[in-house]
Amino acid sequence: MPTQTLKLTKPITRGEKQITEITLHAPNVGAMRGVSMRALLDIDVTALVAVLPRISEPKLMEQEVDKLDLPDLLQAGILVASFFLPESEQLEAA
Repeated sequence: MPTQTLKLTKPITRGEKQITEITLHAPNVGAMRGVSMRALLDIDVTALVAVLPRISEPKLMEQEVDKLDLPDLLQAGILVASFFLPESEQLEAA
């Protein structure tokens, strides 16, 4: 299953730990349940808040996704949308 790693511009604080990067896994049908593919392609915030906890490693909580810095959320949305492309055309995380 394809993955993309995102280096966060603003780390997520979880207890005493700082999460500085997350790995996103290509969503499967279960991860997409209740979310429109179109909404993810549109980088819809509500759709991303629903899907990112299902496909992230470490597994993010919705509250953590809610607190993501906007550039990080946008980059995560771009990476998620890229999973809908054939593997040969998917983006490389910068």
